[in-house]
Amino acid sequence: MFPVADVLAVLDLEPVATDRYRAGSVHPGGPVAHGGQLLAQTLVAAQQGNDGKKVKTLHTVFARAARPDVPLDIAVTRVHSGRSLATSLVSISQGDRLCVQSQVMLSAEEPDFISYAQTHPAPPAGPPAPPAPTSPDGAAEAPGTWQVQVVGDVDLNDPDVVGPPELEVWTRWPGAPDDAVIGQALLAFATDSFLIATAMRPHKGVGQALAHRSISTGVLSHTITFHQPSPAREWLLMSLRSPFAGQGRSYGQGDAFGDGQGLVASFVQDAMIRAMAGGGGGGGHL
Repeated sequence: MFPVADVLAVLDLEPVATDRYRAGSVHPGGPVAHGGQLLAQTLVAAQQGNDGKKVKTLHTVFARAARPDVPLDIAVTRVHSGRSLATSLVSISQGDRLCVQSQVMLSAEEPDFISYAQTHPAPPAGPPAPPAPTSPDGAAEAPGTWQVQVVGDVDLNDPDVVGPPELEVWTRWPGAPDDAVIGQALLAFATDSFLIATAMRPHKGVGQALAHRSISTGVLSHTITFHQPSPAREWLLMSLRSPFAGQGRSYGQGDAFGDGQGLVASFVQDAMIRAMAGGGGGGGHL
């Protein structure tokens, strides 16, 4: 898993010109930058200069793989900015290669007209640990490592373990700052990671351990809508399902539930899952 401090570091974008930024990548141990990181950086870039508004919906297309060892150039195009809504386009490139293109809608906070939030019956065991402890003076714990616990201890890497195309995952970022934008960014990071594995579950001989070896996988597009804020350092439960896989593609849906909050975000993902030509190398966000 990723150290929280390393992820926070790559979310600290370096301004190089008006609406232009440069950033690095966390290193996932593979040939491509983690898609969740690119989502998080897109969100942070879109938020710049939009005080009084927060990202509502982020729709991202992964056009090409981004390398983790090459700096990322991030450009923001402001399409519209009104009293309650704003829209920006965010692109992430490496040299002359456009890797990621996103459309981001931001919204001002408004009072409830109607109000309802779906709840989720948490698994009987509950989250694997209590919320992040604090020191006697009330300071938050130091950043640790992104914590993930798959409900039922499902082994997503074992290609011989099969089950329904459903998954529940607890996630939290211990020591993350109490910041609404960072909270959204880290939630976006987490939503990218498990829907391909969810689609693989019913199929014997298919598992995450084979990705980039004999199976070519990659997220093609990802859309997330934020409903209400939720601190990144506290446990969230992601409920995931894949209603369709076929023709080299998978489609996944997910909801994130905060402790005592109900639904905090919803997301969908289109991905590629196909046999790799030659049986090795490559893969990633293409």
